[in-house]
Amino acid sequence: MSMTSRKAPAPVLALAACAAGVVATLAATPAAQAAPAAAAKPPALAWAPCADAPTRECADLSVPLDYRDPKGRSVSLAVSRLRSDRPEARRGTLLLIPGGPGGSGRDWLGRVGERLREETRGVYDIVSFDPRGVGGSTRADCGLDRGDLEITKIRPWPAPGGDISGSIAAARRVAESCARVGGALIRSFSTANEARDIDRIRQALGERKLSAWGVSYGTYVGAVYAQKYPDRVDRLVLDSSLDPDPSRVGRGWTANIAAATEDRFPDFARWAADPARDARHRVAERPEDVRPSVLALAERLDRVPERGPDGTQQLTGNRLRARLQMALYDDKAFPALAELIVSARAAGEAAPPAVEPAYGSPEEAATLLGVLCNDVRWPRSPASYERAVAVDRLRYPLTAGMPANVMPCAFWKNDTAEKPVRITDEGPSNILMVQNLRDPATPHSGALRMRESLGERARMVSVDSGGHGAYLRRGNACGDRIVTAFLTTGERPERDVLCR
Repeated sequence: MSMTSRKAPAPVLALAACAAGVVATLAATPAAQAAPAAAAKPPALAWAPCADAPTRECADLSVPLDYRDPKGRSVSLAVSRLRSDRPEARRGTLLLIPGGPGGSGRDWLGRVGERLREETRGVYDIVSFDPRGVGGSTRADCGLDRGDLEITKIRPWPAPGGDISGSIAAARRVAESCARVGGALIRSFSTANEARDIDRIRQALGERKLSAWGVSYGTYVGAVYAQKYPDRVDRLVLDSSLDPDPSRVGRGWTANIAAATEDRFPDFARWAADPARDARHRVAERPEDVRPSVLALAERLDRVPERGPDGTQQLTGNRLRARLQMALYDDKAFPALAELIVSARAAGEAAPPAVEPAYGSPEEAATLLGVLCNDVRWPRSPASYERAVAVDRLRYPLTAGMPANVMPCAFWKNDTAEKPVRITDEGPSNILMVQNLRDPATPHSGALRMRESLGERARMVSVDSGGHGAYLRRGNACGDRIVTAFLTTGERPERDVLCR
């Protein structure tokens, strides 16, 4: 793989000033004005072999539910560790910060820990955790029924033609249920609290500083941690970064999916039109014909009811669109997507294929909504979402208005407790960003906003690849080599780099 250097961009001061001005206008509760009280140092973690993976160690850590009341109710965090296999080389702890919001760090450690330890030559004990709300930690629940957990409802897709009246009704219902069932635990979900939880993990590990690798939402958590506690960060890798605009945060991340999907789709189009494909996977003769073919199929499937006469769940237009958006995360999902498209098109006006819709777990949905809705105030006017969806559908037909659609955050019962942290260039120069050029969830354009905000604190490695997640995921030797060198030696490129 080749690499091309580019001079590191300067921070865009106009953007930072504009964002700060918007944040200043947000209404704050009295709680937002009070800094969290200092909590007592947590006890050392009581490690024991993990029940499902004896080569790793597991422990539970108690942290305050509300850091303003450190002696009040607590929640439990599930932490796991893969020790360095070369104690003489060990220099500290590398924390894996999972994405989501709502991803499991312990599961991620199970998938990548052994390879990461080998890549970094035992320099670190590798640690991760399940954030509050998910996995082995204290679990959250909004009391949602299975229908609300379908992926086309969690990330709400407008009805055929762009109508969002059903989305508005569902958003109201889900917001009410989260407030009623989720209670104080749901109210505690925020990026700022996850950063505080990470610092409690650092203290319990007995580390003066942590190194970290954050992916997707974990990049924002890592950046917030480095902003709040700059002297407690050793080396920080931000992989697939989010736009840190403090006036929008989660609302902006969701909106950016529209352009990100458009960035990534040509990779699938080339794959699905490759003459080497068999008839089950060849969507079109030419790459430029794949897009209109998929859009026409989705429009035809918009007329299909969610369930057939026999009660089986059918492939609808939105279920196809949702599967497309998810499949763009990784090339390995392309064959199944192409086969679905080909079979649905071949059915013509007959019954489309039966499908098992994708569902989120109750705790994942509750944690996702809690963080997105608690971090910042969302617009309250349904009419504003109707207008945004209409524009988004015209600009980005592949996502049909979903990224601009109304979410329960518009009717959230819990006011934002704190202003979002503004990421700045003030702090140590110890951050390395790595980013695919064509990411369907966290677009390169959003990562550039993070890069601009960090200024000389960071360097950025852009990888000429598609998919979500860059380091050790895309087989790009250039990008992987630079990140590994940074983690093991601290060496960082003098300028931003493009790995071809």
